[in-house]
Amino acid sequence: MRRFWDGLAGTLLVLWIGGLWAIGYVAAPTLFGNLGDKHLAGVLAGKLFEIMAWIGIVAAAYLLIYRIARDGGAALKTLFFWVVVVMLALTLIGQFGIQPILQGLKDQAMPRAVMESVFADRFRHWHGVSSILYLLQSGLGLLLVWRAGLAR
Repeated sequence: MRRFWDGLAGTLLVLWIGGLWAIGYVAAPTLFGNLGDKHLAGVLAGKLFEIMAWIGIVAAAYLLIYRIARDGGAALKTLFFWVVVVMLALTLIGQFGIQPILQGLKDQAMPRAVMESVFADRFRHWHGVSSILYLLQSGLGLLLVWRAGLAR
């Protein structure tokens, strides 16, 4: 049975980190580069990022519980555990802290697009903060995958 739980941990790790990279660095830029309607591209990219946030929350919760169940208190002394904690925190900050701010700015700008409104500078600022957190999260994820491959 342990093999199943190990496999699930590996699968969730790959789904989470692979999804971060695929959405953030392939899908979203492709949407903005190929759709003539930047508003539509933003809506679609935002939905993809939201889905990835929920995948990340579920994956992180499982990975943390799994490591504690498997290793007990020793899990708290591993780089893996704390990188997952930081990644989860970044996900939660982005999803429940920054995204509501961005959505609020979009709502206030209506019926205009936020980038054509007086809220454009604030939106750019918070979008930049969100992008930096995403970059940190995806970099930490790369570290986890890299180290997981070396651990075998």
